[in-house]
Amino acid sequence: MKTLAPSQETPQFELKPLSKDGVDNALGKAEHYRLLNQPRLAESICLDVLDVDPGNQKAAIILLLALTDQFKQSSTKASKHALELANSLKDEYSKIYYTGIIHERQGAAALGSSLPGADFDAYTWYREAMQFYEKASEINKGENNDPILRWNTCARIIMESHLRERPSDDYQTMLE
Repeated sequence: MKTLAPSQETPQFELKPLSKDGVDNALGKAEHYRLLNQPRLAESICLDVLDVDPGNQKAAIILLLALTDQFKQSSTKASKHALELANSLKDEYSKIYYTGIIHERQGAAALGSSLPGADFDAYTWYREAMQFYEKASEINKGENNDPILRWNTCARIIMESHLRERPSDDYQTMLE
């Protein structure tokens, strides 16, 4: 395998635009790649769709979810982008609901981490997600049960994993 010498720059390409007629098919492929646990492929497809149809809410949501699928690899950058996407969604319910999903998946990433204190971080993320799901449920007025299902999942994970709030003296102990 040939490697680039340090002085060589990474090649830059002009990306080829999708046809507007192919957007629905492309989004189907993005959903398929998410199901195959290929979030980078789904992300790339959604970026292509958003280039030709910037207001496409379905592409924004699939992209947001593909980014959250990558939280265990690069949570800071992916998280920031996902939150920007959630805030750009057109309806208030979607903004709140998908922000809850972002927090829930940050909790899952923290819970799967071996970093010291990650269990306390996971608790905080799950509790924040639950607050967003409660708000989404109020806006939703019982039209669908998704926020309730997600809230219950967070609650079960907290209870089954014995997660709890970070003790107030935890930071003090770490400094000593």
